[in-house]
Amino acid sequence: MLVREVMSHPVVTVRAWTTIQETARILAGQGFTSVPVLDDDDELVGIVSEGDLLRKALTPDPRRHPHVFTRPEPRPGIVADVMSIVVQSLTPGADVADAARIMVDDRIRTLPIVDGARVVGVITRRDLLRSSLIRDDESLRRDVNRTLEAFGDPDRWTVTVQAAVADVEDFRDSADDRELALRLVSAVPGIVHVDVHHETPDPF
Repeated sequence: MLVREVMSHPVVTVRAWTTIQETARILAGQGFTSVPVLDDDDELVGIVSEGDLLRKALTPDPRRHPHVFTRPEPRPGIVADVMSIVVQSLTPGADVADAARIMVDDRIRTLPIVDGARVVGVITRRDLLRSSLIRDDESLRRDVNRTLEAFGDPDRWTVTVQAAVADVEDFRDSADDRELALRLVSAVPGIVHVDVHHETPDPF
């Protein structure tokens, strides 16, 4: 499955000069953990997260930490003061599996999806869960059938899916095609096991 098939769009973004308070309202109000940051040319220049706001916008309370109290520094006022400028991103044609790997390996929750430097979508861990694990068998069966359309003969295959396990009957006798079908169907998000086998069609 490709990123464009599961990404969220249109995208909620902020500008580098958006205030910390407004950004906090956007994150809290929309239920996001982070949002892309754009410059005046609508190009991606960073990403700002809940953690960025909390880490840099709050100072210790001297009533609880008197021994470490120092004169507080001026608090950041705009997104540019707190955002991360090193941003992982993907293109709409990227593999969802690559998005999942990046999110897990780099411990991030949101990936901007870009066309050049323009943000065209975002993909989140929630999007990945919804597209791969929270799916009913009928929607999985439809996706498997669409995947097998690559062989050009929709009547060749009979597909059933039960508890995310796909059973694929091939009415032609081609071991090479069945091996390819096994690999393709195994890559359908949400499918946990695949069995591809040859069946002789009933002449009646």
